[in-house]
Amino acid sequence: MAIFRPWRSNCLPFLGIMILMAVVLSLMFYALLWKAGNLADLPNLRIGFYNFCLWKENIGSLECYNFPELEVLGVSQVGLALARLCVYGALVLTIFVPLPLLLAQCNSDEGEWQLAMGFLVTSSVLMASGLSLFLSYVWKWLRLSFLGPGFLALCLAQVLLIFLIIAIVMLPPRDKKDKSKWESC
Repeated sequence: MAIFRPWRSNCLPFLGIMILMAVVLSLMFYALLWKAGNLADLPNLRIGFYNFCLWKENIGSLECYNFPELEVLGVSQVGLALARLCVYGALVLTIFVPLPLLLAQCNSDEGEWQLAMGFLVTSSVLMASGLSLFLSYVWKWLRLSFLGPGFLALCLAQVLLIFLIIAIVMLPPRDKKDKSKWESC
């Protein structure tokens, strides 16, 4: 049984970080790809990063708006594009985090650890900025109760990104002197 103690002390925290990383990626993929970025998806309202549909009483159905109609409604084309870039950019950066984390853990390399940390911090800032910017443009058509599972998934992903940053700061790569313990994994 003594053979497993080094494994638990070195590998389990890292395994927890990688599981948390998988959960964050799953939430982001769900919200941005599966739900197509729709933050509100109701029978009479569909608002997302690529959809802007409002209920029209005179035709009795949803009417979807594109640019230039959205600019008439007060939604900036540049602002919406920037919000999209931020949120989807956060997804792309988050995809690249596990590899440097794994390399930092295996090679005890501080540079790879800092790279993973930079990706996470940038991803977290992009996610928060993109969501805030998007909501600032569309809030006059939304209420908190209108926001659906896509929005909830992105908010939970944001919170978990912050937890990941804290966990990685508290669990830096192991020292080279602990390499013999790691090899027993």
